[in-house]
Amino acid sequence: MRLVDLPSPNFGPRRGGIRPDMLVLHYTGMRSAEDALDRLCDEEAQVSAHYVIDEEGTVYRLVREDKRAWHAGRGCWRGETDINSRSIGIELVNPGHEFGYRPFPIAQMASLILLAGELVREYAIPPLHVLAHSDVAPDRKEDPGELFDWPSLAAAGIGAWPQPNGQDMASWSNAEIRELLGRVGYGTAWEKPDGTAWDGTAWDGAAAKTLLAFQRHWRPARLTGQPDTETVARLRALVREYCPANGTTVSA
Repeated sequence: MRLVDLPSPNFGPRRGGIRPDMLVLHYTGMRSAEDALDRLCDEEAQVSAHYVIDEEGTVYRLVREDKRAWHAGRGCWRGETDINSRSIGIELVNPGHEFGYRPFPIAQMASLILLAGELVREYAIPPLHVLAHSDVAPDRKEDPGELFDWPSLAAAGIGAWPQPNGQDMASWSNAEIRELLGRVGYGTAWEKPDGTAWDGTAWDGAAAKTLLAFQRHWRPARLTGQPDTETVARLRALVREYCPANGTTVSA
């Protein structure tokens, strides 16, 4: 893993001096690595990340881990709304859905596994705190997207990947799905498209966007924002395997 220091001016202190316990993964969503690095190091852009990994596997260190990089924006996970203060952000060079979304190369994934593995061990980041940008901001983000190889990370001990069993395939209710999504970490104070509170009768508005974010991460073969047997089975398995009854996440 080749590491290049490329300091960005875009950072601040972690609020309260807290130690990070989340890892948030992004794609750059720009036409080239050069464009992405220029933007993340541009003081006027007011955005950054701790690390960028290009498609050849080179790792660029932009912000020190003890500082608060500006990568997640408005979001929520397990009740925490200042995701930037709690997290380390890694950007993967990829043009994204706007400029020709494509699979993440082997060399890039190999460097990510090495880097993320070190971070997970150093900061004791639990599996359900290894997240997509779309997990913490489902109403406005979709990266790193459905082509990202989450199972390979989980196989390396980074993050979570559920293994449903036969019992997980049982029928469900909308109320159960909402409760399980909340236990995983998603915000569930949803509104319908007309601004009224979600009433649980149909998957629309913020509720559908949240379920879609879950599918992008853990059920990428079906991106509908609507429940189905496999989506619910994966959600049940995720909670069963990684969320103890007390609501905390399983430690790394």
